[in-house]
Amino acid sequence: MDTSDSAPRLTRRSVLESGVAAAAVLGFAGRVQAATPPAATPPALSPEAATPRLPVTLQVNGQARPLDLDPRTTLLDALRERIGLTGSKKGCDHGQCGACTVLVNGRRINACLTLAVMHEGDEIRTIEGLAEGDQLHPLQAAFVKHDGFQCGYCTPGQICSAAGMLNEAKAGWPSTVTKDLTEQVALTDAEIRERMSGNICRCSAYPNIVAAIRDAGGAATRL
Repeated sequence: MDTSDSAPRLTRRSVLESGVAAAAVLGFAGRVQAATPPAATPPALSPEAATPRLPVTLQVNGQARPLDLDPRTTLLDALRERIGLTGSKKGCDHGQCGACTVLVNGRRINACLTLAVMHEGDEIRTIEGLAEGDQLHPLQAAFVKHDGFQCGYCTPGQICSAAGMLNEAKAGWPSTVTKDLTEQVALTDAEIRERMSGNICRCSAYPNIVAAIRDAGGAATRL
């Protein structure tokens, strides 16, 4: 069957006409697009404007510290970056190493796991606030005596945690290794290791740390 008469013929004229038509359509679309005003872009917010800041006064080592904080600021960052008390260390920032341990109302906490704005009115004590002038805290003196540190990075958290732990033992709080719940807690090596298990020493000075805490536990009158 001959279909040559019905098939469209491609000629020079048809090619030119198609090109002119396409150019006209594209040109009209471009003019329409150019005439359409661009969508307004909202101005970028600064970090200060995006997150409201809250006034808070922290009682740190017996001194009032008024601050203006992003409510997401951890207590550790407020102590280190805003107040300048860098004794508390940022180790893991996940509450796993204990290097950031401080005392809040006499109890030990991981400063990296709590928000600063939650502690207005609380008594916060860091490693810088344990000594009285030139007189070292009994735990500090014991750590020096027993060489309870090597690199020293974990030491502030170890000492603050030990201070809180000795308060807990003095109050009769049992641990998982306490055998007799009716008697005063005895600071055995097993008790000290269990109660200090949340503080990691990457230098592995644990035997000396245990000896220092055991020594201070029998001599300390202020914790």
